[in-house]
This record gives sequence, C-alpha cells and structure tokens, in this order.
Amino acid sequence: MDIKIPNHIEYILNKLEKNGFEAYIVGGCIRDILLNKSPLDFDVTTNALPEEIEEVFIDKKTIDIGRAFGTIIVHLDEDDVEITTFRREGDYIDGRRPEWVEFVFSIEDDLSRRDFTINAIAYNRKRGLVDPFNGVKDLQRRTIRCVGEPERRFQEDYLRILRAIRFACVLDFEIDEDTFLAGKKYSECVSQVSIERINKELVKILLCDTPSKGLKLLEEMGLIPIILPEFVPAIGFDQHNPHHDKDVFNHILCVVDSTPVNLKVRLAALFHDVGKPSCFSVDEKGIGHFYDHNKVGAKISKSALDRLKFPKDIIKDVFILVREHMTHHSNFSDKGLKRLIRRVGEENIHDLFSLQKADRSCSNKDASIDNIIETEIRVKEILDKNEAYEIEQLNIDGNDLIEVGYQEGKIIGEILEYLLTRVMEKPSLNNKEKLINLALKKFPLNCNKDD
Repeated sequence: MDIKIPNHIEYILNKLEKNGFEAYIVGGCIRDILLNKSPLDFDVTTNALPEEIEEVFIDKKTIDIGRAFGTIIVHLDEDDVEITTFRREGDYIDGRRPEWVEFVFSIEDDLSRRDFTINAIAYNRKRGLVDPFNGVKDLQRRTIRCVGEPERRFQEDYLRILRAIRFACVLDFEIDEDTFLAGKKYSECVSQVSIERINKELVKILLCDTPSKGLKLLEEMGLIPIILPEFVPAIGFDQHNPHHDKDVFNHILCVVDSTPVNLKVRLAALFHDVGKPSCFSVDEKGIGHFYDHNKVGAKISKSALDRLKFPKDIIKDVFILVREHMTHHSNFSDKGLKRLIRRVGEENIHDLFSLQKADRSCSNKDASIDNIIETEIRVKEILDKNEAYEIEQLNIDGNDLIEVGYQEGKIIGEILEYLLTRVMEKPSLNNKEKLINLALKKFPLNCNKDD
C-alpha cells in the first residue's frame, strides 16, 4: 500500500532509518489517511532513545518536552514534528501522565499500549502497514474497539472511556459491545480524571457533526451524572405541553444538532432548557409551563461551565444566550430590538438567532421560524444603518453636557440614558444640537443641583 507522506515527515523517517533506527508514522494520522481524511498532524515513533533522536537531528533545533516519556520535538521549517520512542506505560495516576514509562524495542510492543485498534496502526515504506490488532478491519467495520482487554485499557486511563465516545461521535462509528460494557462498568471512575482533560473531550464531542450521538452515549454509559450532573433531571422529563413533542433531554439533543458548528452556540444549545425541570408547573388544563426557565438555565450554565473550566468569555456569552433565548416569542418594536442588541451584544446577536431557530425547529413538526427570520432581517437593517443602541453611539457625550452647564455626577448618566431612549425611538434625533435641546427640555439647568 502506498501512503502519501509529506516531504518533511519523509525526511524525519529517512534520517532516522539512515542512522540505523526504525521509524514509523503512527496513530491518528494513519487512521485518518485510511479514512480518506487529511491528518491534522503526523506523529512519528522510533526505537531511537531520546538522546539518540537529539543526536540524529543535531543540526536541527530540538525541544525536550518529556524525555522521561520518550518525546522529543524536532523543529523544521515546515512544522514541528513530535517523535516518541517505542514505549509501554503504567496507569495515569495523576490523570495527566502515566505513573511509569518503559522503553521497548519493537513497534508491536509500542502499539499494544495504545487505546483503540484504529489508533494502533503504524506505517513506513519498508514494512508497509503494521496492524497487529486488526485496526484496518475495525475501520472497515466502523467499530471502536479497545486494544486487548477493554477493562485493563480503561483502568490504565479512565479518560479513554470518553475518548471511545468521542471517536464514535466524530467518526460516526459504533462502540464494540465489550468495549462499551467495560466503559459503562468504570464510568464512575472518570471522576478521577482532571477536569481539563474531560473538557477537551467534551468540546470535541460538541463540535462533531452530530453531537447528540456522543451525548446519548454519555447517558447510556452512565457518564451524565459524572460530567454533566445538571442534566440528570432533564432525562425523560415530559413537558406536558402541546408545543413540544419531545422530553426535555431529547429536545436539547435536537437543538444541539441543529445549531452551527460553533462552540459558544453549541454550549448555549446544550444549556438552554436545563432549567426547565426546576421551573415546571401545570395549569388547570394540565398544560405544563416553565416560567423563567431561561434565567434559571443561565445561572446553571454559568456554574457548570465554571466547574468544567471553560474560559470566562465563553461562560459570559453562553449565559447571555441562554438568558435571552426565549425572546423569539416577543413582538419587538425597533426600539425593543435595539434594547435586545444592547443586552446581547452585536457580537452575539446572530448567534442568538441561530439558537432560537434551532430551538423552535425542534419543538414540534409544525413549528415555524418565520418570525425569527423576520426579526433577524430587521436587526441586520438596524446594524447596517448604524442606528444607535449604545450610549457611545450618541452624537453627544458627558463633556458636551458639562459644557452646556450640567454638573458632573449621576445626572449626566441619567440624561444620556434618556437621550438614548429617544434616539432609539427616532434615529433622526441623533444630532448634537437636537440632543442638547432634548436634554434641556427634560432636565432644565435650574433644576440641576446636587442632592
């Protein structure tokens, strides 16, 4: 089999081989090539020890990122290439690195330490594919299967349970039954893994084409209480509402799948209805209602995302999107739309519409998003015309008011807020002279006194 390898990777392999060592590309890059995907990067493994790797590439800049773990980076003009010595590993005691590493001398021994058969394939031009665990067949079967005994693989590193779900989601594969059952057996042990590592896998699940597949697997394996305990009450929760044909959890799954591949929007979709179970009430006709679930859900999202170590700017934007997602039920005036833009932020307003369209579409088969599209068009017109919705967009500021004769203090803020309200109602008023006249009429100077 002829596998196309970039020139700079060929250079690495050839140089190691010319110096008497074996060298292979390995893992994800081979998997992706066999799936007709373009690898994001290439990992090289070799029987050369770390100091020997440095000696082979003495004419290049090398970076020791983990000598004890056998990993050296070689800096080339095209890219940095990570080279790792064949090895076996102990358990991941601290949730990040194996307890011990032992260098080995055969590629087969190195492949035996890897998580799944589809990641335990190596290649070089001399030997071709090295596939001792039938990873190629599992690629053809579209199956995620552990290398060797699944329970042992997961006990070595419990994050591998999440990785199995992530690969099944990203590749649209199925998890082998023995691998699935072992993952379910040890699901509670994922709580021992660092939040940072869990976060990375969760993000990859959310950004795949059909994140609901991964989220369902989290639920089926018993991982929701460990990773996303906030969603436990939503599972199977009947909404008792004629406008919804799904329970809360399945509605959320549909909305997440229906949003753009954007982490902020996917997270907002994930949390948008998480507050519903705690806000549930039934009227005299037996119809369920969820008053203020958007506000409750926004608070839950903030707490959960903080626990999951998401960046503060993402937490803030997700909070806003969840809090405002119910505004698609409102019949806004232009002034109301400008207030919405001000609350949400211009950088989030179109993400809000994406969330709302997904939310409405997943409510029931007859749901229409026409009014959301209409609102989106109106907002675009407001933004294109650069109509004011923030105080900073007024053609007057505090210094102008002080020059007119107003004293510094809270009165300046009150006047500017009043003027913004008038301008949002009538954009033609956004003229310095008109704004001063409006201010003087509403707040006469002879009343401008300190409290």
